[in-house]
This record gives sequence, C-alpha cells and structure tokens, in this order.
Amino acid sequence: MSLVITETTGRIAWLTINRPDKRNALNGDTRAAFIEALEAQRGAETRVIVVTGAGDKAFVAGADIGEIEGRTPMDQFDVMSRPSIFDAIEAFPKPVIAMINGFALGGGCELAMACDLRIAADTARLGQPEVNLGIIPGGGGTQRLPRLVGAGAALKLLYTGELIDAAEALQIGLVDEVVPLAQLRERVTALATTIADKSPVTLQLIKEAVRASMRVPLDEGLRLERALFGVAFASEDKAEGVRAFLEKRRAEFKGR
Repeated sequence: MSLVITETTGRIAWLTINRPDKRNALNGDTRAAFIEALEAQRGAETRVIVVTGAGDKAFVAGADIGEIEGRTPMDQFDVMSRPSIFDAIEAFPKPVIAMINGFALGGGCELAMACDLRIAADTARLGQPEVNLGIIPGGGGTQRLPRLVGAGAALKLLYTGELIDAAEALQIGLVDEVVPLAQLRERVTALATTIADKSPVTLQLIKEAVRASMRVPLDEGLRLERALFGVAFASEDKAEGVRAFLEKRRAEFKGR
C-alpha cells in the first residue's frame, strides 16, 4: 500500500497521506514518502499542490506516537536532523493548499500550517496537544502558530493542548475557509484551478516574497519585493499578460 497517493487532475496534484487505519499519523516512512512525492512535482507540469489525508476522519492526526516510545534523546536528535516534511512544503516553489478533511493535530496541524492556504471541512478539529505528552511541538508549532493567530491565541492552544473546531479555527485565523465536508473537494478544486490559471512565475515570486515577510525587517522585505518585481517584469508571462489585457482575452501563461 502506498503511504502517499499522487493523483493529477489538470494542473493540480493531489497528495494524499494514506494511513487511514492510523488516522494518517506521520511515521518516518510516511514523512520520507511524502517528501519524495512532493519533490516529484517540482519539475512536473502541475502548478498547484493539494495535501490531504485518506478518508473523512483525519487530515493527519499527528506523529505516530508508537515510534516515540523507547527512543533515546540521541535517537530523536537523529530523527529531527533528517529532512523536514514541514520545511519541504514551506520551501516548495509552487502554491500548496491543505485540504483539512478531519483531525489535524500536533504534526498534522503543523503540516497544515506549513502550507500556503488551509481550507477545512466543518467537521475538522485542530490543535497542538503535545503538552499532554510532556513534550512541545517539534515541527514548527511554536513558531508558525503565533505568526498565524497571534501570541495569545497560540499560547492558549499550546499551553492547554485543547482542540478547537473549524469555526473557531477560522475565527482566530488558523484556517482560511470552512465549508461543509461534502463540498470540501469541490471548493478546493475550484480554488486550486483559479490559482493554476495564473502565471507560474508570478506564483513562485509571490510565495517567496510573502514567506520572506515573516522573517526579515520591512525595509529588507521591500527591497526583495522590488527585486522580484523586476524578475516578473522580465518574464514572457508578463508580456503575455499585458498583451492579453490589451486584447481583452484570457492570458495563456507558459511559466517562462
């Protein structure tokens, strides 16, 4: 059984974490399989990646706790020195959408936060319950969560380990949209299709600029934005976009 299923529809690649019997928990093999599946899309014709979990119960219910028991600190250090599934998503040059179809807990919530957009089913529940195990998040939860929802809301989730429903996640900014579960794939398909119609050059530059805004001072971010604007301005897609606008037709972007 493939731990990560790749499905392509048009310009959209769907990467489904496939351990429904374990609520799609992330073990070492699954993390490695996901990174491999994601990297396979780097040079592909697809323009948008959608990440989800198999079934309708869980997006990803966290790390596989069975792997943690019995590990020494050095064992864990070795595991965390390997390529990170979370960093791989964040650094990936194409837009990545999390389709949250159920529980997104611990590493699952961190996986969703590493994505560019998060669309959740109304049945989804999210949280960082690591504190209940006597540990802290290790996949970016203490860093990405406050950047998304603010320090207070983040600390409440991190300190208590409580789960929140999709409506509250939307209210605090942890997810970007909430739709009924039966309409989730349809909505994500529509959103991904809209994005995939844009210039791949522009999408990559936007992602790089916005990610940088979370790490660098404003003046440095503005300098980067101007430099990336120059890159976009020199592209064939820019010339096509301007011509299409003036000719009142739909632009056909080639990613050059």
